[in-house]
Amino acid sequence: MAAAEAPGGRSHFWGDAPAEEGDYYAAQGIHGSSSFYTSPRGVTLFTRSWLPQTGRPRALICMIHGYGNDISWTFQATPIFLAQHGFACFALDLPGHGRSQGLRAFVSDVDAVACDCLAYFRSVRQSPELQGLPCFLFGESMGGALCLLIHLLEQEGEQRWDGAVLVAPMCKISDSIRPRWPVPEILIFVAKFAPTLPVVPTADLLAKSVKVEEKRYAGRPRLGTVAELMRVTDRLNSRLSEVTIPFIVLHGSADVVTDPSVSRALYDAAKSKDKTIKIYDGMLHSLLFGEPDENVAMVRNDILAWLNERTGGAADRRNC
Repeated sequence: MAAAEAPGGRSHFWGDAPAEEGDYYAAQGIHGSSSFYTSPRGVTLFTRSWLPQTGRPRALICMIHGYGNDISWTFQATPIFLAQHGFACFALDLPGHGRSQGLRAFVSDVDAVACDCLAYFRSVRQSPELQGLPCFLFGESMGGALCLLIHLLEQEGEQRWDGAVLVAPMCKISDSIRPRWPVPEILIFVAKFAPTLPVVPTADLLAKSVKVEEKRYAGRPRLGTVAELMRVTDRLNSRLSEVTIPFIVLHGSADVVTDPSVSRALYDAAKSKDKTIKIYDGMLHSLLFGEPDENVAMVRNDILAWLNERTGGAADRRNC
């Protein structure tokens, strides 16, 4: 896969992080680390953390990447930015993504993946140095859908979240790229017998997601993954009125991968008392990576402002 220039002049937007990553994190004024976590169902997941270099974190942010991505350089710039502003960020490569166990980009059971994420985040929240901190979910695209599923999975009396940052959440696959009838029915039928085949006849989603050409990667979705995403997003779209978590949803008006009108529907239907929506004119699906740098900075600063308002403002980390 083609590499692009990553932060600090390194060619690692996609794939392995640089071997000298500890020095890179130190130069950014944060502490970064990586490890592996085994979920209750036995799946080995690669995880990363990005922490302020000094002082107690202001809040904990549990982050989930989107379909086809991972927590290498395509993703890391945002948690590095948030860690520089005092937030402790934790993320995992989803099963079948990055360095986690599983067939590349194959998602056969989104509900099981949500349970994997929730188990990992619960383990993070139990760390003595993080207990008592405000806790937020953060998800991009399919990761945004997983955040909402995690929220809906929680039962009365369980530990709650202080909010969620939902970046172009996949609450519904856009009608402009969803295969026309009877193709979905055929795909679902064939997926029962050959779920791992990467042969889904989709439009060029990459060009429709990532505006900056050198930041693009390649690959066709697998039959079983597309069938599962259609099932889950249809169900999630029918449950928007059950959402009660405080949230900010951010979406590009020109996104044709996930429908910005569904983010508006989420905002209108959710019972959350604290909810915010930002629609960015002309931006595509990949708001925090695929846009020009000035657009990425705009979205990132809007996220930071929302978090600041819910964690006591932009206080000096040394006093926290």
